[in-house]
Amino acid sequence: MLKTLSVLHTPDLLHALASMGHGDEIALVDCHFPAASVARRLVRLDGANLPDALAACLHLMPLDTFVPHPALRMMQVHAPDEIPEVLQLSQKEIDAAEGGRVEMVGISREDFYERARAAYAVIATGEQRTYGCILLKKGVVLPA
Repeated sequence: MLKTLSVLHTPDLLHALASMGHGDEIALVDCHFPAASVARRLVRLDGANLPDALAACLHLMPLDTFVPHPALRMMQVHAPDEIPEVLQLSQKEIDAAEGGRVEMVGISREDFYERARAAYAVIATGEQRTYGCILLKKGVVLPA
C-alpha cells in the first residue's frame, strides 16, 4: 500500500496514467462498452463506478488546457440533448478536480468508439448505468 492513493489507483492504472503524455487521451467506460475489443491498452476497474474511477484519475492527471474541450461524453443515441445522471455526477467530479467548470462536450456514439480505439488506454469500470462513457485529454503538470 502507498500513502495518499485510493484503492482504485491500481498498478495498471498508475502505469497507464504515468505513461501517457500531453495530449494523449484516455477513455473511461461503463460495463456495457466493448472495452476488451476496442482498447489498445485495457485497465480494469470492475469494482468502481464511473464517477469514482474518474475522480481517481483526475486526482493524478490534469486535463489539457491547450484545447477547448479536454473532456468529452458519449451522447445518448435516442436523446442526444439529455445528460444522464451518471454524467451529471461525473461533471461535478471534473469541476471539483479542475477547480472550476470544464464542460464535457457530447460526441456521437460512433465518434466516441473511434476515439476510444485511438486512445492511449481504455479504463473499464463496473458502472452499470448506460452511457457512462467519457474521454479525457491529458494536460501538463507545470513546475512549481
